[in-house]
Amino acid sequence: MTSVSGSRSISRLRPVRWHWAVQVLSIFALARAISLGILVWAAGAQGPSPWGGAAPGYGAFINYWDSGWYQQVFDNGYPEVLPRNADGVVVPNQWAFYPLFPGLVRLIDQITGIGWGAAAPFVAVASGFAAALVVYRLFRLRTRHRDALWGVGLVAVLPVSPILQIPYAESLHLLLLASSLYLVARRRYLTAVPVVLTMCFARPAGVPFAVLLAGMLVSELMREHGSGPGRLWDAARKPDTIRLAVLTASTGIGALAWPIAAWLSTGQFSAYVETETAWREDELSPFTPWLAVASSYFGPVLGAGAVAVLAVGCVLLLRTAAVRRLGTAMQFWCAAYLLYLAAFWNPQTSTFRILLPLFPLALSAVLISRNPRYRWALAAVSVLLQVVWVAWLWTWSPSTPEGDYPP
Repeated sequence: MTSVSGSRSISRLRPVRWHWAVQVLSIFALARAISLGILVWAAGAQGPSPWGGAAPGYGAFINYWDSGWYQQVFDNGYPEVLPRNADGVVVPNQWAFYPLFPGLVRLIDQITGIGWGAAAPFVAVASGFAAALVVYRLFRLRTRHRDALWGVGLVAVLPVSPILQIPYAESLHLLLLASSLYLVARRRYLTAVPVVLTMCFARPAGVPFAVLLAGMLVSELMREHGSGPGRLWDAARKPDTIRLAVLTASTGIGALAWPIAAWLSTGQFSAYVETETAWREDELSPFTPWLAVASSYFGPVLGAGAVAVLAVGCVLLLRTAAVRRLGTAMQFWCAAYLLYLAAFWNPQTSTFRILLPLFPLALSAVLISRNPRYRWALAAVSVLLQVVWVAWLWTWSPSTPEGDYPP
């Protein structure tokens, strides 16, 4: 009898017997421990930087780059007068950084008094763990438990995944984005409204999310179009279609909320756009930055060809069987986000981090094969690329006369 009960106790300790949430959190915790080790190693090798001396502690090291901008928002809020250089051009300032993450950190600091140094990493890490749970639930809508776990695991060890424990808004945005996609995939459109609107104050994702929803709305209506105008009108009056339209309109409003806030606070209509373009030192010109950057590397002809190949590659990727298995919500989101990046993003080293919202593609990569060797190889390569990303981009070194390439 003792041996039987003992074997049952041992069985309960096996990871496969654990509740799904415990399995997800354990995987994410292991991934964050790996990233912690990489960051500590990189901190030990860091030389003097604009943020301090050589070999900084972990807390100081993760406060590099945009973490400092978020801390400025935490400390001082947003400027009422846009800072400009001698030529009158707007220079980089806090308006480029959305308020939700530093606002949550400030709230925790006001409750606990622990300050930015402890509260900011806490919000980032806690948001990451919560995001892992929601990502799992989202992936489970399209696949079985084991595949969803692998999908979460791959997201957790992506090459840029150390950012999920650094005082950036990425982990908070991932939580809200995954939650929004989950609610949309479940057709809980009205419930999604406050979640999506909150997401619009974490990072500038409102525009591509509105495009996703508009695409779904058109798809819903076109499905009935072949039956004639009468059926199309009936489809437009369906409760689900009306709810989707409400969510689409709300998201469009949410996408404009932060630029409007910058306008009202500074009295400058283009305050947000001028601040964003201050980093690229050029006016906002949709789609052209990709051609300009490619031309600078390969020349005008080969550069245009490279951009065309990249565009065709993205289209073909979205049409693969593995991506189609994601379902309408995730597939349309990836398409909308890639279109948004093509239109408004200025290609640079930060592009790797900016691709994180395409996290559903991690599940597609997992679903290509159920062979454990293939999946472990994916995870191993991702961890190795974490080392590359941290050593190349997060660690500061004078790579250019102006400083270093941003992560």
